[in-house]
Amino acid sequence: MSGSNSSNRAAEGAEALGLTVHGMPVPELQAEARRTRSGRLKMLAVLAFCAAPVVASYFSYFVLRPQARTNYGALIQPTRSLPALPLRTLDGQAVDAASLRGQWLLLTVGPGACDAACEKRLFMQRQLREMLGRDRDRVDKLWLITDDAEVPPALRAALQAAPSVDMLRVPRADLAAWLQPEAGHALEDHLYVVDPMGEWMMRVPADADPARIKRDLERLLRASSSWDRPGR
Repeated sequence: MSGSNSSNRAAEGAEALGLTVHGMPVPELQAEARRTRSGRLKMLAVLAFCAAPVVASYFSYFVLRPQARTNYGALIQPTRSLPALPLRTLDGQAVDAASLRGQWLLLTVGPGACDAACEKRLFMQRQLREMLGRDRDRVDKLWLITDDAEVPPALRAALQAAPSVDMLRVPRADLAAWLQPEAGHALEDHLYVVDPMGEWMMRVPADADPARIKRDLERLLRASSSWDRPGR
C-alpha cells in the first residue's frame, strides 16, 4: 500500500509540475520577440527609404523612357557591385575599395608605362569631366594601374595637377573579375562609369566620341540629382 501511495503521489506531483511549466506565461520572451520584429521592420524601412531615390531615378532612366533614351555607352544590366579589390597607392599603401563609393567615377584602366592610346584615354577622361560644367564636382577621375611598372614622371606630374586623377594599382586579374570589355576588345580599351553606390553601370565604347559620352553622363547626373551630391 505504501508503495502504491508513493507512486500516486509521484504521478500527481509530476502532473502538477507539468501543468505549472507548460502553463507558465513568458512575457519577457514575448516582449523580446516583439522588440526583435519591430527592430527588423524599422531597419527594413530605413533601407527602403534610403534606396528609394536611387531606385526611382534608375527606374525613370532605364524603364519609363526607353524610347527617348538613346544612350551611346553600353548599359550594364544588372549592374555589378564594387568588390573588395586589393588596391594600393603608387607608394604601396593599401586602400579600402569601399572608400571609392560616394562619387560618380569615370574610370580608365592600363599598365603603368601607359602608351599613346592610354594617354589618349586619360586626356579624354579629363576633358569629359571638365565638359560637365557645374556637375563636374560630382565626378572623380580614377586610373586603375594593372601592374607594378613605374608611371613616367612627366605623366605622373601632369595627372597630379589639379584637378588630379586618382591613381591606384590593382592586379589585372582581380579587376577583370569585375569589369568586362566589349567582345573583341581588351579591358584597357574602354572608359567605365561607376555610380556613387559603387555599381559599375556603363561601358564607354573604344575610340569613343567625347560629345556623345558627355550626353550620356549629363543624363545620368540629371537622373541622380535628387539623391547624389558632390563629395563623399
